[in-house]
Amino acid sequence: MMHIQHTAATVALVLLASSITAGAQAPPWPSRPLRIVSGFAPGGATDIAARAAAQKLTESLGQSVLVENRPGAAGNVAADMVARGAADGYSIYLANATLATPSLFSRLPFDIRKDFAFVSLIGMGPSALVVHPSLPARNVRELIALARAHPGKLNYASGGTGNITHLAMALLVSMTGVDMVHVPYKGGAPSTIATVSGEAQLMFSSIASTLSQIQQGRLRALAVSSLKRSATLPNVATVHEAGVAGYEASSWYGLVMAATTPAPIVSRLSGDMVKALATADMKNRLSAQGIDPVAGGSDAFRQYVMAEIPKWAKVIREAKIPAQ
Repeated sequence: MMHIQHTAATVALVLLASSITAGAQAPPWPSRPLRIVSGFAPGGATDIAARAAAQKLTESLGQSVLVENRPGAAGNVAADMVARGAADGYSIYLANATLATPSLFSRLPFDIRKDFAFVSLIGMGPSALVVHPSLPARNVRELIALARAHPGKLNYASGGTGNITHLAMALLVSMTGVDMVHVPYKGGAPSTIATVSGEAQLMFSSIASTLSQIQQGRLRALAVSSLKRSATLPNVATVHEAGVAGYEASSWYGLVMAATTPAPIVSRLSGDMVKALATADMKNRLSAQGIDPVAGGSDAFRQYVMAEIPKWAKVIREAKIPAQ
């Protein structure tokens, strides 16, 4: 009997010693630099949002937050790297609207609904609905009337099949029942050039990439794609205001992590980003790129993305966009 008690006590002491040792080996988070992985090349809106977030988190955490660019497969290479990586709180993915369009892809190595913890929304990047000045349409209602009067005659450019600039117009077509021809280009710059030259009559484009063309009168802005007006183009109505009720097709940017990341870490980062987005310098930095800052906590961000998935699946199906 005494032997059994002695053995139990020994085991308890060993377990206690192990737990103390383990605790000593796990310094408080964060004890080393973090990284925000961006799925796109440096210089674009996604990369700019990543760097703005990294700067603010560096300040709030007292630890360096670095940006790592891993372009490929429309951001899915970077997303998978974070989803399948160590869930230790040191890797964050700068997600954008592509994350909410899984039906664009025939196969994904991760499950958007299960493999990510949603940290915080950063901002919305509304597109501008622009037309060549020769097009006799001064607002969205006139554009829809023109398209209905001439089915299949208007060509709209996009930055590529399945790109948000394509999906934004496909949503407008779906909601209004008009018939227009899609002409995809290899990126935003070529599609803008095509619309400015009159090769295409209209397009949705990021405000940042077409602002100078709008200001110079080489393109006419009819509307913006967000539910609220853009601070960059405050005098331009939204598509929703113009009569297509409920229309919204914005790029968005936010932070996600591996689903198994400890909840206190996700909560801390979420709170820090919400505070950062209330600062003037963060607002100014994002607004300069046509991104409207939006502070959405973890739960609100998840709910938004989950609602976007079926919305875009319907648009993709109706537009008969083939899976990549």
